[in-house]
Amino acid sequence: MSKTLQGISSIEDFDLDDQRVFLRLDLNVPLKDGKITDDTRIQAALPTIRYAMEKGAKLLIASHLGRPKTETDKASLSMEPVARYLNDTLNCEVMLIDDLRGDAAKALFQGLKSNQIILMENLRFDPGEEKNDPTLAQTIASYIDVYINDAFGASHRAHMSVVGLPVLVEKKGLGFLMKKEIEMLDHVLEGGKSPFVAILGGAKVSDKITVIEKLIDKVDALIIGGAMAYTFLAAQKISIGNSLLEKEKVNFAKDLIHRMETRNIKLLLPVDHRVVTQFQNTDSLETTKNAAIADGKIAIDIGPQTEKLYASEIEKAKTIFWNGPMGVFETPEYASGTFAVAKAVAESSAMSIVGGGDSAAAAKESGYAKEMSHISTGGGASLEYLQGDKLPGIEALRPAKRSEKTVNEGL
Repeated sequence: MSKTLQGISSIEDFDLDDQRVFLRLDLNVPLKDGKITDDTRIQAALPTIRYAMEKGAKLLIASHLGRPKTETDKASLSMEPVARYLNDTLNCEVMLIDDLRGDAAKALFQGLKSNQIILMENLRFDPGEEKNDPTLAQTIASYIDVYINDAFGASHRAHMSVVGLPVLVEKKGLGFLMKKEIEMLDHVLEGGKSPFVAILGGAKVSDKITVIEKLIDKVDALIIGGAMAYTFLAAQKISIGNSLLEKEKVNFAKDLIHRMETRNIKLLLPVDHRVVTQFQNTDSLETTKNAAIADGKIAIDIGPQTEKLYASEIEKAKTIFWNGPMGVFETPEYASGTFAVAKAVAESSAMSIVGGGDSAAAAKESGYAKEMSHISTGGGASLEYLQGDKLPGIEALRPAKRSEKTVNEGL
């Protein structure tokens, strides 16, 4: 059992038969023309939904979707596509309700049948969700018996459905996905089996400093790619052309390089790059001969020699943590490095944990996602957890008696 989860109940700890269960999920899926383009988060939530249904729960599911700000946003960010998806996948009737503050859910609960589920409309349509409105929380708490949080991707936010509501409910716990997310990330924090290889990418060194500090004493090798690699190359006096540079982090990079050398930890940086003259000009794409980038050139991906170098190190690993792409993978011409790393991680025999966000999207886009041990559904939440931050959504599940005021101020 994870130390983080000690004292926190699980959905399996409750008798759910004929109980009114509020299930907070992360169904924040991408939509295009009213259709779901990636169902990963819904698929990840299905085991908990099915378990609750099999145990006879009267189920109320709730999630946010996107960042609605205007009435136009509301039209395009409705939970209707999710309702249809759940209806077809679970072979049950999903009733979508848009009145969070009225008696609609309470009334529907009374006559809910075993093959019916209530789905709340996008929680963020009500301003009380993000403001952690106690009145809205009290309204919902008045007609539910059990609260279950299985929305790891939203648990770093102190919103009503994540914090305000559970502190008002006596029977509360986490779902299967939340439990798996925490246990997998704990493998990273505890070091896992050696050799332990961490792969960090993305745009900024500053976004990963705390995670690097947490991992430096646990990893056997650190692989760095993406735009953050150019700051490390600059720290070694290697030309980076017009590539992205965080000047204020060059000294940190120098210090990290020195610390890893003294601790005999491998640090792998790009030995060649794919570069362009302008970001939008894919026709100018070429590969450098070595780590140096000429003036006027912008690096947008690691090069083929770097792909081989990284894959060779990944192949030796017993534990892998990957967070951040190697390049601008959203543009097909610039995706080679990221997909090569994804392939190496997937083909490795190691326990492989992918840290959500862009990394999860890259793994999915590469076609290798199913061959990885675990892909987190929460980018921001996974990073905050790895940094050592307490997640509000987890802390709100603890049974300790604290006033709503104390909880809200503390989180």
